[in-house]
Amino acid sequence: MTKIEWTHRPNMVGVTWNPITGCTPISEGCKHCYAQRMATRLAGRFGYPEDDPFAVTLHPDRLEEPLNWKRPRTVFVCSMGDLFHEDVPWDEIGFVFHEMTRSPQHTYILLTKRPHNMYEFLKWFRYQTGTEKEPPAPHIWGLVTAENQERANERIPWLLKCPFAVRGVSIEPMLGPVDILPYLPYETDSGGFSPQGYPIDATVPGLDWVIVGPETGPGARDMDLDGARQVRDQCQAAGVPFFFKCGLLDGQEWHQWPK
Repeated sequence: MTKIEWTHRPNMVGVTWNPITGCTPISEGCKHCYAQRMATRLAGRFGYPEDDPFAVTLHPDRLEEPLNWKRPRTVFVCSMGDLFHEDVPWDEIGFVFHEMTRSPQHTYILLTKRPHNMYEFLKWFRYQTGTEKEPPAPHIWGLVTAENQERANERIPWLLKCPFAVRGVSIEPMLGPVDILPYLPYETDSGGFSPQGYPIDATVPGLDWVIVGPETGPGARDMDLDGARQVRDQCQAAGVPFFFKCGLLDGQEWHQWPK
């Protein structure tokens, strides 16, 4: 069970599943990593190495956990690491995908800061399994973290190339304003531009889900609510579900999920 709000879809239990744990800092959002804090507290227990608890670690004994969950759940995969970290062998990621395909009653959410690795893995995996031409599995969703505009521009284009049924961005912690208009599914005009004047590649789908939240925990950096409002308004105009974590925004709860 987990308290992460965006896993608690209506009539579904939200859980985490960590067949792989551990990571290394890659960008500004990693400064106060909650997973690293938790791993440090658990050092030497529950499979976390005592000398380096946040080292990338495989947990093959956890691979089949979802098969024991009979009722459908929303599963945050590798909440304590990054499945697509450079130190995770592709075969091991493949084992995780194999288990997800065996339990389609659950909805799996993959969240990464390394979407280029995710894209390359999926290209390899679909070739290896002969599924290159098959539609993406509807119960496996792909998300990236983008804590500011630079990371959004760096990561979202790679995500949108990945064959997932749902593609989303988690702007958490929101460390600065993020304009997501270029990545939303607006209709284009005859010249290939959105109504706001952004060039749109009609062959690449837009985002299906956007999550926004502040940093939490010791030393948390402030979030400008105007930045959250801008993203909310952009999502509303494009008809994209918007999820705001950690309270109300302008007196309203924004807990929207993709269908």
